Amino acid sequence: MQDQTLVAPPPEAEAPPLPGDLMMWILIISELLVFGAGLAAMMAVRLSDPAGFAAAQDLLHRGAAGLNTLVLVTSGLLAALATRAAFEGRAARVRLLLAGAAALGLVFLIVKGSEFRDLASAGISTESHAFFTFYYLLTGFHAAHVAAGILLFAVVGWRCWPAGVEMAAAFWHMVDLVWVLILPVVYLLS
Repeated sequence: MQDQTLVAPPPEAEAPPLPGDLMMWILIISELLVFGAGLAAMMAVRLSDPAGFAAAQDLLHRGAAGLNTLVLVTSGLLAALATRAAFEGRAARVRLLLAGAAALGLVFLIVKGSEFRDLASAGISTESHAFFTFYYLLTGFHAAHVAAGILLFAVVGWRCWPAGVEMAAAFWHMVDLVWVLILPVVYLLS
């Protein structure tokens, strides 16, 4: 019988901590679950009336949705750059980058408001069709998150502390991600 020497396994490398605060991550995950449930419900209801959903979807401004995607992704880049600058101690750059991200968030809201106005002027409301019920709920709730993110940028830009900038950027990336999920389900899938 061969002598076997037991060798202790190497110590586990400690996983890096999540950036930001645990409560922010709980908020982000819960928001992703809420939006995911809304999108899943929309897709399930779509199965009962695919032609009606497609006809309703054709009334949307896909070009505006594409513009808003570019706007949000660019603002997410600015938020990421602001995080880096915050940890480098470059407060003036942080404020400039967060102001740019917030300004692009405002552009998003203006474009979305224009889309809402055009639909409302055509007499389209949440009661027009099930598609529009989901459309207004999902995109309106998302727009509220964009507005909250703009306010969050203002607060952390004022104080300019790295952990706060990092948390605000994480929230903004969730807002970006949700839009990237909303875009195909609401505007593109038929």
